[in-house]
Amino acid sequence: MVKQLDYHTIYQIFDRFRDAEPEPEGELHHSNAYTLVVAVALSAQATDAGVNKATKSLFAAVDTPQQMLDLGLEGLTEHIKSIGLFRQKAKNVMKLSQILVDEYGGEVPSSRAALQSLPGVGRKTANVVLNMWWNYPAQAVDTHIFRLGNRSGIAPGKTVDAVERAIEDNIPAEFQQHAHHWMILHGRYHCKARKPQCPTCIIRDLCQFEDKTQ
Repeated sequence: MVKQLDYHTIYQIFDRFRDAEPEPEGELHHSNAYTLVVAVALSAQATDAGVNKATKSLFAAVDTPQQMLDLGLEGLTEHIKSIGLFRQKAKNVMKLSQILVDEYGGEVPSSRAALQSLPGVGRKTANVVLNMWWNYPAQAVDTHIFRLGNRSGIAPGKTVDAVERAIEDNIPAEFQQHAHHWMILHGRYHCKARKPQCPTCIIRDLCQFEDKTQ
């Protein structure tokens, strides 16, 4: 495993990310906290593009937990059947919608613990919602961030939790709010798993990835 980069180098990396994209945004379409929770829950083992395609008609008809309950399991399943694991995801969305109606007055809670108590919502999903909707500097580590963190030395760790802690501990505070989006977008479009775009990478000279492509 590569060594943790020093503070100065990490600052340079995120300063470049900020110059390139001052206000990075997530790519999952949503209109409120509830549709964001649903979209993120549906995105597990699926692409954002695939989820957006499936939720376009869904979110045109449904944007509250009660409306989802009124739509029903079969109705929801029909909308999202193009997404992997759609049957289990549909059941989870219906269950979490019922809990939001029964226990939270139809509102999405802004607590990580409360979010994680919802069916189909793990720590990563909770952190995405906290970051994107409530602007909390939470770090949701997906495969792209895990790969980039370990390749580059920005946030090395053997587990997702270790990488999350490394991001929180080592990335300067002024970059914490957008760190998740800068890293996921860089990992998705530049530091790819099979064909990393090293020749055009804006942090190539600062990255510790030994197998840089020519």
